[in-house]
Amino acid sequence: MTYYREFRKLFGKWFVGLLCGLLVVFWALPGPGASAATPTPPPAPSAAAPLRVVAIEPFLADIAQNVAGERLKVASLIPVGVDPHSFEPTPRDARTLAESDVVIIHGAGLEEFLQNLLESAGGGWQLVIEATKGLAFREPHEEGEEHAREHDEEPMPTETAPPTPAEEEMHHHHEGDPHFWLDPNYVIHYVENIRDGLSQVDPAGAALYAQNAAAYIEQLRALDRWIVEQVAQVPPERRLLVTDHESFGYFADRYGFRIVGTILPGVSTGVSPSAQQLAHLIDLIRETGAPAIFLETGSNPQLAEQIARETGVRVVSDLYTHSPSPADGPAPTYLDMIRYNTLAIVEALR
Repeated sequence: MTYYREFRKLFGKWFVGLLCGLLVVFWALPGPGASAATPTPPPAPSAAAPLRVVAIEPFLADIAQNVAGERLKVASLIPVGVDPHSFEPTPRDARTLAESDVVIIHGAGLEEFLQNLLESAGGGWQLVIEATKGLAFREPHEEGEEHAREHDEEPMPTETAPPTPAEEEMHHHHEGDPHFWLDPNYVIHYVENIRDGLSQVDPAGAALYAQNAAAYIEQLRALDRWIVEQVAQVPPERRLLVTDHESFGYFADRYGFRIVGTILPGVSTGVSPSAQQLAHLIDLIRETGAPAIFLETGSNPQLAEQIARETGVRVVSDLYTHSPSPADGPAPTYLDMIRYNTLAIVEALR
């Protein structure tokens, strides 16, 4: 009996302890339908990254930036100070385009390298905006322009495969003068094309793009009125332009200048004149009394200085036609470019 009471006493304590432990474990278990642990909430989604926009030329990037405002940053593929006629893209440039969402090109045959570059980039962007889409080329008007255009034409080979549609389009572009932007009235069309393109890929910003475009178009119209006032200081008989290549035709058409001739025959800087062409230009300068030769920054002044020695005219060698100046220069924006050129031309001719 003694052993039985001791056994019962020890077993009772052990049994009570076991029962309490089981109750604790059972109480800690999740109820029906409950998960074993509360899941960590996912992080809030981050804001969408802004569109990556690249314009080919720096002056075009500046125009587009005025439309984009603070909503987007527009980068330029071609560095400031580089002539798009002679620009040679690198594999890095192709990667830049491939990583872009929107590519803004000038078009009209200005970027002779463009077709191969776009093919190398692979076409991962959402949209290519052509700033000059819908514009028609001017026709040469003066005898000097006609002469330059005639000597710019090359005979077609007698035996060759027929051109593809893409080659025909490219040839058509090269037949015209792509320098629309030197008349700010054409840039209004650039702005409208850029506004519409950005609104297409970013509808949430459409109202802002429309507002910015309207404000910039008003600046372009004000610039046009200012140019008219400045050119009025030059007697009509002295509104004569001789340039390094055929680039100021649209400016001349708008503001009443006559294109006497060009040193390089054609709309590109990638050509060389013959001795006969230079002799003819010298004759035209003497006949018309053109007082100056106008060159863009970065161009080789050697031929212009040779012509100036024979004719006694002045050489103005610092126009900003294809690129703005660096930020600390005299023409860091498109509007500054046109103002600077206008003042230089008026000062040389009046």
